[in-house]
Amino acid sequence: MRVLQIHTRYRQRGGEDAVADNERRLLAESGHEVELWEAVNAESALETVRDLALAPWNPRAGRDVADVIARHRPDVVHVHNTWFAASPSVIAAAARVGVPVVMTLHNYRLFCAGGELTRAGSPCEICVGRGPWSAVRYGCFRDSRPASAVSAATISFNRRRGTWRDGVWRFVALTDFARGRFLDAGFEPAQVEVIPNFVGDPGPREAPPSSSDVVLFVGRLTAAKGVATLVEAWRHARPQGLTLRIAGTGPLEQHLRDNPTPGVELLGWLDADAMRAEMLNARALVFPSEWYEGMPMTLLEAFAAGLGVLGSRIGSVEEIVGQLGEGWLTAAGRVEAWSRSLQALTDDQLVDRAGALARTIYVEKHTESAALARLESLYGRAVRREGC
Repeated sequence: MRVLQIHTRYRQRGGEDAVADNERRLLAESGHEVELWEAVNAESALETVRDLALAPWNPRAGRDVADVIARHRPDVVHVHNTWFAASPSVIAAAARVGVPVVMTLHNYRLFCAGGELTRAGSPCEICVGRGPWSAVRYGCFRDSRPASAVSAATISFNRRRGTWRDGVWRFVALTDFARGRFLDAGFEPAQVEVIPNFVGDPGPREAPPSSSDVVLFVGRLTAAKGVATLVEAWRHARPQGLTLRIAGTGPLEQHLRDNPTPGVELLGWLDADAMRAEMLNARALVFPSEWYEGMPMTLLEAFAAGLGVLGSRIGSVEEIVGQLGEGWLTAAGRVEAWSRSLQALTDDQLVDRAGALARTIYVEKHTESAALARLESLYGRAVRREGC
């Protein structure tokens, strides 16, 4: 099958970039012919202003995609991210010539100007099922009212034009939680289906989780990721015999280094191999996020490594981590609740059972072979226009 993948790459590589790259590699290795059309958001201030002005509709990007379609003649177009250099014009370019379009919903930018259903560090659903213009009042995108106005205009213009409704054959939500938010925002139930992310297999553990004394946090060091709540809870709990290792960088890193906490180690940024080794040698992962995540690759990587995850009872994190049992969820942003839950990680049998279950969930749902079967089914149905 011939697939055209469309993606706007982020300035700092993130989870969406990894998913797009991994899907393209997986399809190519399985014999499919995959062409990539990629936009890159500008870095200079002047170019950024220019490209943002075209965010609602970039005619040049639409023409470029039309040319690629004419040359490549894809059976299906898979869109990952159009914000902001590509713009939704690339979807219309494919729809005009009758090529079916599927689009992965990595975030909530099709109805939330900030893209994350978050305001002032907390979940926000003001714009769900309503217009996006409240974002301008609050400066939801980059704390900027002008930039938020551009994002809201992109949503409003393309909603009125029917770009997404008429141009996309099927939207791919990553979790049931995310699908629910899109349905609440007015998307047709038949047009949105759930297909989870996948990660590669890191291989077997050499020892059970209970043999380790390391509790691992992996993520950007920001308030929204809950790292401040986690460290404060660790300071109160002081789980006997355990060490918290924090992998990642971000705005809170210097504060954490200037105010060390007993039993907490800061690892900084780790490459993929080092991260894999940390997970295969850890006791449990903690995921204290305080905002609506998409489908964090970190959670799937932990499951693949046979690692139980203590996570926040919020959004998609609750849906994913809740598969391990109610005891592996705790209240987002609540130091007292996290302190109590961290104490439970000293239980050897508990962490071993959760690790085994996590690995089973990975094998059943999140391997490369499972992902390939889902993608091939999706593309096949798109080409046949099933369910139209």
